[in-house]
Amino acid sequence: MAYRNKTYVAFDGDEDINDYWLLRAWKNNDNIDFDFYDAHDLNSARDTSQEESIKNQLRKRFDDSKLFILLVGKHTRYLRKFVPWEIDQALRRQLPIIVVNLNGKRNRDDLLCPAKLQNELAIHVAFKAAILNFAVKAWPESDARHRRDGESGAYYYEDSLYAKLGL
Repeated sequence: MAYRNKTYVAFDGDEDINDYWLLRAWKNNDNIDFDFYDAHDLNSARDTSQEESIKNQLRKRFDDSKLFILLVGKHTRYLRKFVPWEIDQALRRQLPIIVVNLNGKRNRDDLLCPAKLQNELAIHVAFKAAILNFAVKAWPESDARHRRDGESGAYYYEDSLYAKLGL
């Protein structure tokens, strides 16, 4: 049995890779309060020649994950290969989901959010270290409570929390 302490981050690898690297830079910056255990640090040497080989490696990362973050950029909604599959994996495994709007929107962005997540239980936040750090720490417990109560749909934090965090 895998020890599930990782965070799986999905994103458009062609368009949003710099935002993923920024997220990792926040993690590595001692002056920024942001931390997570990135599932992408696992099995980084992989065969990228076959889709099923890649998915097998990604499944192993999911096996060690307790949280799913989706970075949503301009083109994420239109992706048809890995990101929709990753969303399906997160939903099937009932991982708490944090949808991060790269455009800074603080709630669900109906124009950019992938259709698969429109009505699913998820917290939607802006791409800012402080609110994302808060969500990484707080959302899993909230997600569990909402699931227990049979709730679903998009959640977001009030502007007052953003202000309290200095945003």
